[in-house]
Amino acid sequence: MNALLLLRRTAMGAVAALLIVAGVWASWGTAQHVMLSDDRERGTMRVTRCSSDTCVGSYVPSTEGFEPRAKVVIDRSIAEEKGMRVPVAVKPGTSEVVRTGGPGFLHAWLPLGGALLLSAVVVAGGLRMPRTAWILALAGGTLLTASFVTLAF
Repeated sequence: MNALLLLRRTAMGAVAALLIVAGVWASWGTAQHVMLSDDRERGTMRVTRCSSDTCVGSYVPSTEGFEPRAKVVIDRSIAEEKGMRVPVAVKPGTSEVVRTGGPGFLHAWLPLGGALLLSAVVVAGGLRMPRTAWILALAGGTLLTASFVTLAF
């Protein structure tokens, strides 16, 4: 019986760890452009139109040595509207941009917030560790709420 308990706890611990690692992995692709700003191209995007999942606009660089662009694309969040100016960083070698600053940082880590919430369910139900699950759930919920608040207001 103890071997089954150990096996169950090991499996649930692996699932919870996998969820958190997947959240970090999914977030890092965008977060590295927001956080690592030493030699990145940064500037301002003026939104001209939005579809259901992306927005398109013109780009004016704020760093020296880069040219303005007539068209850049950003993933749509809740805040973009036509005519809005958004501080962005350009993904190297593409015309894709990501939001910078506090809202961009929090928006980049949204997948981690969801992963923390999902792993809280696994930790509470599979590992029978309610305090740890509450900590994970509060961390994930705080990250999601903070991102919503900074992008909406």
